[in-house]
Amino acid sequence: MAPIHPEITYAERCNATEAEKNIIYFTINAPDIQGEPKLEIKPTEISFAAKAGDAAKGVPEKEYAFDLQLYDEIIPEETKKVVTSRAIVLVLRKKTPKSEYWPRLTKEKPNRNWVKTDFSKWVDEDEQEGAEDPTAGMEDQMAGMGGMGGMGGGMPGMGGMGGMDFSKMMEQMGGMGGMGGMGGMGGMGGMGGMGGMPDFGAGGDDEGDSDDDHVPEEEEAIEEISTAGASADKGKAKVSSLDDVE
Repeated sequence: MAPIHPEITYAERCNATEAEKNIIYFTINAPDIQGEPKLEIKPTEISFAAKAGDAAKGVPEKEYAFDLQLYDEIIPEETKKVVTSRAIVLVLRKKTPKSEYWPRLTKEKPNRNWVKTDFSKWVDEDEQEGAEDPTAGMEDQMAGMGGMGGMGGGMPGMGGMGGMDFSKMMEQMGGMGGMGGMGGMGGMGGMGGMGGMPDFGAGGDDEGDSDDDHVPEEEEAIEEISTAGASADKGKAKVSSLDDVE
C-alpha cells in the first residue's frame, strides 16, 4: 500500500517586537490514526507517517506520510501539539520575528496541492490585533474529553455519547404520542362545532379514544334539539345540529 499525503492546512501570525506571537497553526488532517504517529519536527523540516483505519470496524485502512521543507526556520522545542481523532494540530514557533507573513509555507514554490490555507484560523496581517487564538484552551478541552477518544472512526465512534439513555428519551417522547392524533386535523373544517372541545382537557386518560368520545355527545345534542323543537321542524333541527357538531 503506497502512502498518501494527508491534507495540511495552515495559518500564520507575526509580530516584529513580540517573538512569541510569530507562530504557524499547522494542521495535519489525518483521521482514524492507529496508535501514535511518527512525527519529526526539525528547524526547516516536518516529517510525518502514520497508519489509519480499522478493517474490523469497516473503516478502510491507509497509510499517511509526508516530508515537508519549510520556507524558513522554526524552533522545534517550542512546538505545541494537540491530537484529536480527526487531526493533529501543531502550533509552530517561527525563529525570526517579523512584521509580515512568510510568502508561503514551503520552501519549494508553489505550495503543494495538498497544502492549503486554513481560512478558519487566518487573519490578515493588519487585522491581527485583538484576534482570538484559535487554539486557546484546546489542550484543556481535550484533557476533559477523554471519552471522546471513542470518536475514532468518524461519527459512528461517538461512543462518548453513551451516557445518553435513548430508551428513556424515547419513553419521554412517548408522551408526545398524542401528536399522532394530529392526523385528525383534516376534520378542522368543522371548527364551528367546537362544542366537543372540552374533552381535550379531560387529561387524556386514553390516548386513542379522542374520536370515539365525541359520538355520544353528537347523539345527545341531536336528541335535545329534536325534542325541543316543533314536530314539523324535527328534521331541520337534526340537520342543523349535525352541521354545528361537525
